[in-house]
Amino acid sequence: MEDETPRSRPARVAAETALVRVVHHYGSRPEFVLMGGLMPEYLCAGSGVQHAGTTDVDVQVDLEIAGGAVNVKKLEQALRNAEFEPDAERVWRWSFGGAAIPTVVKFELLADDEEVRSGEILQFKECDTLGAVNLRGTGFAPRDVVTRRLTARVGDLKRTVEISVTGLAGFLMAKSAAARERRKPKDWYDIAFVLLHNDAGGPEEAAKAILARFPGELVGGTRTALDDLAANFMDTGSQGSQAYADQMRVDYPDLDLAATIADAVVAVKTFHRLLSER
Repeated sequence: MEDETPRSRPARVAAETALVRVVHHYGSRPEFVLMGGLMPEYLCAGSGVQHAGTTDVDVQVDLEIAGGAVNVKKLEQALRNAEFEPDAERVWRWSFGGAAIPTVVKFELLADDEEVRSGEILQFKECDTLGAVNLRGTGFAPRDVVTRRLTARVGDLKRTVEISVTGLAGFLMAKSAAARERRKPKDWYDIAFVLLHNDAGGPEEAAKAILARFPGELVGGTRTALDDLAANFMDTGSQGSQAYADQMRVDYPDLDLAATIADAVVAVKTFHRLLSER
């Protein structure tokens, strides 16, 4: 597993600004759907607890791919115009920043093609250096979409753009699948944070959102991912519980840590139980 870049509020602002730059250069609302590290704050906007932030912009590109050569070429050009550069070895990751910029923002493209093995790379033949990594379960994100307006400075002017973002159900389904595949602490932290602090009202309402949006789909690999999530929050010493606690300790050093971990364990267990009853 790669080392995680420390999360911070300035890093999050940099990531959101970079996303606005890309969409501005795209010229219209893109077909891709935002599903990654920026989403918890959008889904928990009313919470008094602040998400740690992110340096990643994770987008699901199934709809972009379905749009054909024009769309993916347009996205590649937008990334270049926004001063992103492709990773030399991973065509699905582009970066903005470097020695002269404190925060390096990563723009990562994810797909969910059932005919391609999870983890394989989709190289877009129509593009010079653009592709996506196939990650099973991310396809839930573009099936639960809302439109969001974002504003940031691009050059000397403030720009407002429209972007498709995944909803609560799409986020949790996609993130649960990603957590099982990637085993990254940041995924477990994000899931627990959203379950506890979402604007819908907590883990019970999150489960209801999934049952309403994706009825009959909690089987097979999806069921395995949800069971794996529960196993990683089985008790206060589990990997997921500790990942949540570690980040909260950094962001809120005065919190009652024992109570904080216990809250995460209860939230995931409640969420999993409600989904398991159907």
